[in-house]
Amino acid sequence: MKWGKQMTLFTVGGSAYVALELLYRGRSHISMFGAGGLCFLLIGALRKKRLPALAKLAGGAAIITGVELVTGLLCNRDFSVWDYRGQPGNFLGQICPLFAAVWIPVGAAGMTLHGLTEALLDRKPEYPAIGGKVR
Repeated sequence: MKWGKQMTLFTVGGSAYVALELLYRGRSHISMFGAGGLCFLLIGALRKKRLPALAKLAGGAAIITGVELVTGLLCNRDFSVWDYRGQPGNFLGQICPLFAAVWIPVGAAGMTLHGLTEALLDRKPEYPAIGGKVR
């Protein structure tokens, strides 16, 4: 995959995740841009695998939960971006079963957005006035 395409996909994923946080909580943190971008790239790679849909959904949720844990351990403890200590089954206040389940539809939406974005990026421009598609 070309570097520019990867950076564009990373930016779309990071921006989408920050937008979700702003809609849900009214605030976000720059670390969420990085986490969202990384999740988007990883979920996009999973999307391309020949796996059953349920495996992709579970894998997407696992990817997001894993990135959330690593981001939480590296960044969240210092910046207090989120705190799951009040949630049942939480691990170090960084991840919990409730949000691991929430990540299933978020991951599905991410796979869909990744596919649409990648298709848009891969499109060849058309110039009908000068003879068709650029190759």
